[in-house]
Amino acid sequence: MGNDTEYLAQLQDYYAEHRTLPSYALIARLLGFKSKNAVTTLVAKLKLQGFLESAPDKRLKPGARFFDRAIAESTVRAGLPSFAMNDTHDTLSIDQYLVERPSKTMLITVKGDSMIDAGILPNDIVIVEKRPLANVGDMVIAIIDNEFTLKTLGKEGGEFVLYPANKAYPTIRPKGNLEIFGVVVGQFRKY
Repeated sequence: MGNDTEYLAQLQDYYAEHRTLPSYALIARLLGFKSKNAVTTLVAKLKLQGFLESAPDKRLKPGARFFDRAIAESTVRAGLPSFAMNDTHDTLSIDQYLVERPSKTMLITVKGDSMIDAGILPNDIVIVEKRPLANVGDMVIAIIDNEFTLKTLGKEGGEFVLYPANKAYPTIRPKGNLEIFGVVVGQFRKY
């Protein structure tokens, strides 16, 4: 793709800032093109590759691959340093990776520290697939006494329990109704 990758990156940055794609005339100015024909050619290439699409009103909109992000060919060690590589190999759409059922998925901000030993910190965002059933061992959003809580579903003596991931908190053994709101399928945080 050559320079097209850089052009796409500028369009992605524009979209991130304005939540819309620029007009053909604005694309020409942003990318330093002298002719509308150059913009038309670039847009056609990006459409063929799935990065852009046309909305019913003929405006540009993000295509299926617009939000793909490059995956580095090499991995990074969390222990001892290793040789750094700049090469990218493949792409990944974060939404496609984390969201299997968009209509049943929501993002929830975590409050509190009862799951820190599971790596879930206050203000992290968990990706929750709404469903009323879960398996023992699943991390769930449960409803107890009309309050939501994030815990790991367990079973003791034939009864469901909710385990925190912080020794400062007790296991929750519901006396009344335990309802599963959804299952946590991922998480992220911004540093």
